[in-house]
Amino acid sequence: MYDNEIILDILDDIIWALDQIQKRFKMIHSASDFLDSDQGREKLDSICMQLINIGEALKRIDKATQQELLKSYPEIEWKKLWACGI
Repeated sequence: MYDNEIILDILDDIIWALDQIQKRFKMIHSASDFLDSDQGREKLDSICMQLINIGEALKRIDKATQQELLKSYPEIEWKKLWACGI
Protein backbone atom coordinates (compact mmCIF):
# COMPACT_ATOMS: atom_id res chain seq x y z
CA MET A 1 0.00 0.00 0.00
CA TYR A 2 1.12 3.56 -0.54
CA ASP A 3 0.80 6.83 1.35
CA ASN A 4 -2.26 8.65 0.04
CA GLU A 5 -1.06 11.97 1.50
CA ILE A 6 2.08 11.87 -0.64
CA ILE A 7 0.05 11.12 -3.75
CA LEU A 8 -2.38 13.94 -2.96
CA ASP A 9 0.53 16.36 -2.48
CA ILE A 10 1.98 15.37 -5.83
CA LEU A 11 -1.42 15.75 -7.49
CA ASP A 12 -1.70 19.23 -5.95
CA ASP A 13 1.66 20.04 -7.55
CA ILE A 14 0.35 18.85 -10.92
CA ILE A 15 -2.81 20.93 -10.57
CA TRP A 16 -0.73 24.01 -9.71
CA ALA A 17 1.51 23.44 -12.74
CA LEU A 18 -1.52 23.07 -15.03
CA ASP A 19 -2.96 26.30 -13.62
CA GLN A 20 0.32 28.09 -14.35
CA ILE A 21 0.31 26.79 -17.92
CA GLN A 22 -3.23 28.05 -18.46
CA LYS A 23 -2.35 31.49 -17.07
CA ARG A 24 0.72 31.77 -19.29
CA PHE A 25 -1.22 30.77 -22.40
CA LYS A 26 -3.90 33.46 -21.95
CA MET A 27 -2.04 36.08 -23.99
CA ILE A 28 -0.85 33.61 -26.63
CA HIS A 29 -2.87 33.53 -29.83
CA SER A 30 -0.39 32.03 -32.29
CA ALA A 31 3.01 30.35 -32.36
CA SER A 32 4.61 33.64 -33.36
CA ASP A 33 3.55 35.12 -30.01
CA PHE A 34 6.15 32.84 -28.46
CA LEU A 35 8.89 33.68 -30.94
CA ASP A 36 8.54 37.38 -31.71
CA SER A 37 9.73 38.76 -28.38
CA ASP A 38 11.83 37.96 -25.35
CA GLN A 39 8.65 37.98 -23.26
CA GLY A 40 7.09 35.37 -25.55
CA ARG A 41 10.18 33.19 -25.36
CA GLU A 42 10.11 33.47 -21.57
CA LYS A 43 6.49 32.31 -21.58
CA LEU A 44 7.43 29.36 -23.78
CA ASP A 45 10.34 28.47 -21.49
CA SER A 46 8.16 28.66 -18.39
CA ILE A 47 5.42 26.54 -19.97
CA CYS A 48 8.00 23.93 -20.98
CA MET A 49 9.35 23.87 -17.42
CA GLN A 50 5.87 23.23 -16.06
CA LEU A 51 5.39 20.38 -18.53
CA ILE A 52 8.68 18.89 -17.37
CA ASN A 53 7.55 19.30 -13.75
CA ILE A 54 4.32 17.43 -14.53
CA GLY A 55 6.27 14.58 -16.13
CA GLU A 56 8.54 14.34 -13.10
CA ALA A 57 5.53 14.40 -10.77
CA LEU A 58 3.97 11.50 -12.68
CA LYS A 59 7.21 9.56 -12.25
CA ARG A 60 7.11 10.30 -8.51
CA ILE A 61 3.55 8.99 -8.33
CA ASP A 62 4.57 5.85 -10.17
CA LYS A 63 7.48 5.29 -7.82
CA ALA A 64 5.47 6.07 -4.67
CA THR A 65 2.77 3.57 -5.69
CA GLN A 66 5.23 0.83 -6.67
CA GLN A 67 4.03 1.16 -10.29
CA GLU A 68 0.47 0.20 -9.28
CA LEU A 69 -1.65 3.35 -9.62
CA LEU A 70 -0.80 4.49 -13.14
CA LYS A 71 -1.10 1.01 -14.60
CA SER A 72 -4.74 1.12 -13.46
CA TYR A 73 -5.21 3.46 -16.43
CA PRO A 74 -3.74 1.48 -19.35
CA GLU A 75 -5.50 3.69 -21.91
CA ILE A 76 -2.97 6.43 -21.09
CA GLU A 77 0.50 5.99 -22.54
CA TRP A 78 2.40 7.19 -19.46
CA LYS A 79 5.88 6.45 -20.81
CA LYS A 80 5.21 8.65 -23.84
CA LEU A 81 4.12 11.47 -21.56
CA TRP A 82 7.34 11.16 -19.60
CA ALA A 83 9.43 11.15 -22.78
CA CYS A 84 7.78 14.38 -23.93
CA GLY A 85 8.26 16.04 -20.58
CA ILE A 86 4.61 15.76 -19.66
